[in-house]
Amino acid sequence: MKRITLLAGAAALVIATVPGEMLAQQPSPPQPQGPRPFFVGSPLGLPVEPATGGAFEAMSSNVKVYGAIYAAESCSYDPGRGVIVVPNRGVPQTVQVNNAWISFINHDGSVHTARWIGVQNSADRGNLTPPLVLNEPFGSDIANGMLYVADRDGGTTATEPSVAVIRRFDMRTGAPAGEFRVERSAWFNDIEVADDGTVYATQTGDRSANPDPTTWQVWKITPDGTASIFVQGAPLRQPNGVAFDPQGNIVVVNTGDNAVVTFSRAGQLLKTETAAQAGNDGLVIMPDGTKYVSSVLNGGVSRIRTGKPAELIARNIPSAASMCYDAGAKQLVIPMNANNGLAFIRIE
Repeated sequence: MKRITLLAGAAALVIATVPGEMLAQQPSPPQPQGPRPFFVGSPLGLPVEPATGGAFEAMSSNVKVYGAIYAAESCSYDPGRGVIVVPNRGVPQTVQVNNAWISFINHDGSVHTARWIGVQNSADRGNLTPPLVLNEPFGSDIANGMLYVADRDGGTTATEPSVAVIRRFDMRTGAPAGEFRVERSAWFNDIEVADDGTVYATQTGDRSANPDPTTWQVWKITPDGTASIFVQGAPLRQPNGVAFDPQGNIVVVNTGDNAVVTFSRAGQLLKTETAAQAGNDGLVIMPDGTKYVSSVLNGGVSRIRTGKPAELIARNIPSAASMCYDAGAKQLVIPMNANNGLAFIRIE
């Protein structure tokens, strides 16, 4: 997803199966009630469905898109294999549990390994040694030879509680390597993992008309599994992507506005920057401190250089979710949620 010697954040919006907790794949503009004319999809751009008056703007010509993944929310980069590691969510918990899998994608977008973790059918995974559970992974990160994913258990019905779970997998063998359950959170969006194994995870929280700011949280989970709220409420506003800057501070992007906020390891607010668009999801931070921010709501990628205003370097990427940096090819890789593709943007 995000780490090499580089620092990249990620995160992702989601198909809503837990009311009030999970960010939904953003709907198309409201349509009139009653019969509607038949229409087909447009080339990649926005809006996805035809708009009143026929307004349409194509995706930037410097963005290339490839498929072969399903409902991905995040990615990571594995420098050892030289591949992009992509968790595929599969179907929601309400349809089938334990349906997700992990793919390897080459620099050019072609498939290296269609299913690395999760090649087995859901019904067979419990018979493995060790058993495999991978339900609906969202944020992901690779640290110290481990793949970490923000997964969840439960939520199979409207009344069954959902529980956030951080799951680990050995990057050498793919085998499950333990998990951390956080009973006080229903679902984590993005994660970033420190070298010592400490996990920082965002809980996007309430998006209602009169939201409860206390639900906007960043959690800290220590290597022994102790979980606590690291930051809560403003200046967070539906926090999503999270990453470390070169100084080791924790940087978070908001979906509810265009703020990019930096906190010290003690949780002190150090600075607030602004992306070129609001509704942000993905975050990649380069060694020189340059930040790249993707907007899942508005489709753009902002570049924020130290001391300079944000600039939009790509536009109209449908559902631009949690980015990672592919250091082997010097490019941003952006999962596109329900569009079942990856967008690639070369950067120098």
